[in-house]
Amino acid sequence: MTTHHRRAPRRPGVFAEPLAAKVPEITALFWVVKLLTTAGGEATSDYLALGSHLVGAAVEGGLLIIGLVWQFRVRRYTAAAYWFLAYAIAIFGTGVSDTLHLTFGLPYGATTLLWAIVLAAVFAVWYRSERTLSIHSIVTRRREMFYWATVFATFALGTALGDFTATTLGLGYLASIVLFAVAIAMPALAWRLGLSAITAFWWAYVLTRPLGASVADYFSKARDLSGFGFGDGQTATVATLAVAACVAYLAVTRHGIQPPADEFSPSRAQPTEAR
Repeated sequence: MTTHHRRAPRRPGVFAEPLAAKVPEITALFWVVKLLTTAGGEATSDYLALGSHLVGAAVEGGLLIIGLVWQFRVRRYTAAAYWFLAYAIAIFGTGVSDTLHLTFGLPYGATTLLWAIVLAAVFAVWYRSERTLSIHSIVTRRREMFYWATVFATFALGTALGDFTATTLGLGYLASIVLFAVAIAMPALAWRLGLSAITAFWWAYVLTRPLGASVADYFSKARDLSGFGFGDGQTATVATLAVAACVAYLAVTRHGIQPPADEFSPSRAQPTEAR
């Protein structure tokens, strides 16, 4: 008599492959929350730097680890997990970029160039591996890793670029806000004139960082530094509360969840760019 043992179904691992797109649909509210996270990340990192650098680094690193674990454990886009990690990267990216200048003495021009090269390298490796940079294709763990590596590079680059225009070029924070506000409107116009939607998106995405960082620095820094003088802690608190309110709205309304798209499922991912 032969006994047949039924094999128990395998449970997905801790960081299992996504079941759906892991990033939100790009809407007006997406850009609002993105700008708030960039501003809040800048102010929060600067506030943490006012105390012990070791404690500040530990807090920034801890938030990043929590955000990465949370985001990669969920298998679909979740507003709270996504924006927590985005905020954590905004804080951490600011800290890393500022450390290169304040601790290692690299000028803002050098750090801007360095992070621009890092960003270009991430894009190149991502495209070579996946043949697309579309955010609508973030339906595998590997693509998600490329996506968040890109996000980190954009935050670090934006921090350095904002400081470069405000300090090295002597524009100050308010003039930098105007400069980046004009620059960020250009991809929308270029897209209407035929620019690839993917190129237009990443162009605007990169520029949200120096724009948001310049806004945060303008409100938080002292008047003798061309700022408004509101303070790092106060600016960080206001931005964090604003982000929390927006994310709560996104979570309750389920706004921004990408509709299912079979053509971007892991088993049917196309080798060429889509959308």
